[in-house]
Amino acid sequence: MHLNTQILLAAILGIAFGYILQIDPQASFVPHSLYGLGIISSIFIGLLKMLLVPLIFSSIVVGVSNLQSSGQLGRVWKITVLCFLTTTTLALALGLACAHLFDVGKGVDIAMFQEDMNTYQSPDTLSPGAFFTNFIQNTLINPFKAFSDGNVLAVVLFALFVGIALVQGGERFSVVRKLSQQFFDIMMLMIGWVMKLAPFGIFALMAKLIATEDISVLSRLLEFSLVVTGTTIFHGAVVLPLLLWIFGGMSPIRFFKAGRTALITAFATSSSSAALPLSLQCAQQNMGVRPHIAGFVVPLGSQLNMDGTALYEAAAALFIANLMGLELSLTQQLIVCVTAMIASLGAPGIPSAGMVTMIMVLQSVGLPAEAIAILLPIDRILDTVRTVVNVQGDMMISVVVDRHTRDVDEIPTPSTST
Repeated sequence: MHLNTQILLAAILGIAFGYILQIDPQASFVPHSLYGLGIISSIFIGLLKMLLVPLIFSSIVVGVSNLQSSGQLGRVWKITVLCFLTTTTLALALGLACAHLFDVGKGVDIAMFQEDMNTYQSPDTLSPGAFFTNFIQNTLINPFKAFSDGNVLAVVLFALFVGIALVQGGERFSVVRKLSQQFFDIMMLMIGWVMKLAPFGIFALMAKLIATEDISVLSRLLEFSLVVTGTTIFHGAVVLPLLLWIFGGMSPIRFFKAGRTALITAFATSSSSAALPLSLQCAQQNMGVRPHIAGFVVPLGSQLNMDGTALYEAAAALFIANLMGLELSLTQQLIVCVTAMIASLGAPGIPSAGMVTMIMVLQSVGLPAEAIAILLPIDRILDTVRTVVNVQGDMMISVVVDRHTRDVDEIPTPSTST
């Protein structure tokens, strides 16, 4: 049975079992069942937490270190990164705006994770100057301490420095670059192992959630699914095509016809990495992007440019905060945006990888990692839509970069290691 089917069945069975436990909470088997479910869910969440920091580190180092030739530090590189940041920022703003507009999650308080919130301290207690001072002091630290403490933002900053150093060093550091790629491959293998346990973890988390909480949380989950899906489709059907038409000079109709093979593959597999060969083919043969531009932008984008993932994670953090009765301030929402952008950089292009990086976004504003249990039943369905937008953004940006670098003499060497 395919993993997608296993996860869906596990969510359904978990909801059914949780409902059975909720019918007669005084039954003798209920405490034992909840205890067992707690152990299983703790193992699953613990494995995700264990892999988070090394996955983020290796993913970002490999992604940045693919900028190997000196030409990639010039105009092509700058335009590409500018496009990545622009589309991701627009996706984040759109996700938070729609989450606010529809008040997703409000009206139902989740008490299951309230104990984890007791030690939370809001950033609002700090002045802007003190906040940024505190931010710098907690990111510019010993990287080994950051690894041991699970300080993800500090790890990300160090990973960026390492990746840039590998770019600057060129062939001198080819061995380190290969080791980084191999370490990333090891992490992907381990993620695959954990994902095989996902059906059990999802069953336990969902059963415990339904058994201990108000059943009306499911209606809020459906509402959130519709809002996020609609927002993601709007970003892919309106925002990105409009940017393509203005800055890339290509008709959206022509783009969708030329890229439909890659987009359908992305939808079917929920993996931008699986769609990468077809994305390159569509960009080069159907859209007329020069091979050296497509070979640089599209593989790098599959690693660093994930609009759909960023949009989903920002909206999901606000949704969970609303469910738990926590009002996120403007400062906290900015933290969510920055963290979601960083998390999207470190999200590997495999199904449900966003489940791992979502922990990073939740913890950035004090929300417990276990709260991803609320999102697990719908994650695989939403993953298909956001993956399509991720792949669409990569091909679209390759068109824009190609148009604005036609007079560039130094052209990047194609990179397909991602």
